[in-house]
Amino acid sequence: MAQLPNLPQELRSIQVLVRFFLRMAILMAFAAFGSIGFERSLVALLWMAAILSAIVGALRREPPFDTVLNHWDELMAYTALCSMVIGFIHSVPA
Repeated sequence: MAQLPNLPQELRSIQVLVRFFLRMAILMAFAAFGSIGFERSLVALLWMAAILSAIVGALRREPPFDTVLNHWDELMAYTALCSMVIGFIHSVPA
């Protein structure tokens, strides 16, 4: 896949945000049909998305603390959401 070398920073960050929200919509749709329940399915899918973001960020050699959003920022968002869902699972009685 060809990358645009002179893409403005704001546009790259917007692309990452759109990619994140699109993936979240897809993950939530798949979790809704999970046989182990929505919350547990969402946790598993968020973990897989976080691992995928880490692998892609490492393969592309993106700096973790860059001025624009990248795969490492997506990794942090997925892990934060995963922690929030896990906390929700443990706080609500079954």
